[in-house]
Amino acid sequence: MPAQHCTVFSAASSGIDAIEIEIEVSSGGGGDTTQIIVVGLPDTAVRESKDRVYTALVNTGYTRPFGRITINLAPADVKKQGPSYDLPIALGMIGMQSRSKFTPGAFDKACIVGELALDGRVRPVRGVLSLALEARAKGRKAIFVPAENAQEAAIVQGIRTYPITHLNDAVALLEGTGSIKPTNLDKTAFFAKHSTYQIDFSDVRGQAHVKRAIEVAVAGGHNILLIGPPGTGKSMIAKRMATVMPAMDEEEAIEATKIHSVCGLLDPSEGFLATRPFRSPHHTISDVGLLGGGPHITPGEVSLAHHGVLFLDELPEFRRSTLEVLRQPLEDGCVTVTRAAGSHTFPSRMTLVAAMNPCPCGYHGDAKRECRCSPGQIGKYRQKISGPLLDRIDLHVEVPSIEYSELTGNTPASGNSQEIRERVEAARAIQRFRFDTAKIDGPPCNAAMPPKLAREVCKLDSESSDLLKQAMEDLNLSARAHDRILKVARTIADLDSTPAIATQHILEAIQYRTLDRNLWA
Repeated sequence: MPAQHCTVFSAASSGIDAIEIEIEVSSGGGGDTTQIIVVGLPDTAVRESKDRVYTALVNTGYTRPFGRITINLAPADVKKQGPSYDLPIALGMIGMQSRSKFTPGAFDKACIVGELALDGRVRPVRGVLSLALEARAKGRKAIFVPAENAQEAAIVQGIRTYPITHLNDAVALLEGTGSIKPTNLDKTAFFAKHSTYQIDFSDVRGQAHVKRAIEVAVAGGHNILLIGPPGTGKSMIAKRMATVMPAMDEEEAIEATKIHSVCGLLDPSEGFLATRPFRSPHHTISDVGLLGGGPHITPGEVSLAHHGVLFLDELPEFRRSTLEVLRQPLEDGCVTVTRAAGSHTFPSRMTLVAAMNPCPCGYHGDAKRECRCSPGQIGKYRQKISGPLLDRIDLHVEVPSIEYSELTGNTPASGNSQEIRERVEAARAIQRFRFDTAKIDGPPCNAAMPPKLAREVCKLDSESSDLLKQAMEDLNLSARAHDRILKVARTIADLDSTPAIATQHILEAIQYRTLDRNLWA
């Protein structure tokens, strides 16, 4: 029997991006027995695909393949992982047969991905958004994806997305007889429907000064640490921080969705992230879980929080080595994970919100409950957080116990999320204009200013300069605290829409350096 050959195009995830994979299916010799060989650095899931594909073809009534069949996944030096090659391999086996009715050149126009069940059903796979972007970049006109992934892929304009529920659906489309229509997505309507939050800052009673600190932190892109006894609302406030951040634009939403898609964390009913992510890992998380890694090198929590909020509750309870890995993503906005399997760089531009008690028992300095901790225990507890990590947190804010009258009063809570977000967006607009021509590493916000630019942008008049000098001497503030105060004061001035930093802005910024002022040691 003469050799028969068919080429199908698919794609493989590489970090949070993708590369095109050319699947060559060739048969020749071997007699009446079936021998299927997969080459091209397949992992276990890919090698097992030959058994799933063979059984699915037999169970759905297609001609049983005979002889020696070689499946080559190119480029051969890229490791292939996961079950997403099942569908293209099955179609390649059908297409190589002489009796195939596929339209000539049909495979050249499409990228095909999907896992097959033994009865021919197509199951969802991870990373479809990245695969669709790569298919468009390679000039493919269409992409065949599992129906559950169709909405995710349809966000990519310029390529037709066909939702496939069964092997027969894909065959019919390639033969030109299929009736499946491409999935269309109205991005404007989608974002309008899915960009609302179920929580709001108006749910928070009292703590007006903490709300103000959150507003300042978001307006300037600053990291923040909340310090207070248990039950004062630290977690409740942190969970609502994303609701006052500026709405994600399409580019940010695609970047965030790609990360969640690769990790298999997308909600199938939505298929896309339209709100800023909020991640709150437990303090028992490992370095790999926080930073990323594993056998297949997947993103960690710092990347899952990209363009959103990373909340670390009970900060001193995290292992010190785990906290130390935060230094690179907080400084560079990305994290590079290197393992024997390879090296990948994941984006991690998130806002860090941390919370901690003032002491091990949680009640040091509380007016209502007595602290049971010794000074040595308090000092040891505080020292669990390293100086380099604190150096990257601009605001330290005390969250005191709330009065009963504030909890039960009929007066509505001040400041809902929409009102705060409008003020934040106005301040961010000022910063975008300011940094329009300046080259800064990161988003155009005050927290990302390098020292040289900060000296130009954060100039003080003589009165403000004298005030800051006095605070530095009286409170024994560090040099890093000086720089943080200037940047935060610049943000407060932006919220007030004033071009110059005034004394009240410096005063408020100093109040956000609790740890430097050493008020609770």
